[in-house]
Amino acid sequence: MVRRVLGDAMRSLNVSETCIADMLLAVSEACSNAVRHGGPANRYEVTAAIGAGHCDVRVADNGDGVPTMPPHFPPPDTENGRGLLIMRSVVDEISFGVTPGRGTTVHLRKNLSWDDDDAEARPRELAAV
Repeated sequence: MVRRVLGDAMRSLNVSETCIADMLLAVSEACSNAVRHGGPANRYEVTAAIGAGHCDVRVADNGDGVPTMPPHFPPPDTENGRGLLIMRSVVDEISFGVTPGRGTTVHLRKNLSWDDDDAEARPRELAAV
């Protein structure tokens, strides 16, 4: 559902499909991590805002916290462990807020690119979802 709502919102503003695909991949990875590491209830909250030339998404869970960003991809035969690196490779900024015992918030920011020629002519802002 998150992918559909965010993708539709970005498409309604004529954001380029490449930019949308990158953001949706990063959000999917963040949500997957929230389900996997976010605590016993597997509940998480996603907030998004589009405006001022970028898209900001926050994925918050109730888990124990995320480890530090790994310095490199794990070996090819490893089944897990690539999500943080994938997110880092497709967004412009990634940060983590960890509150011990209360969860982790992953903040993703992507600078937007547009599909149309009049990108500067129309205001590009959408209320937070």
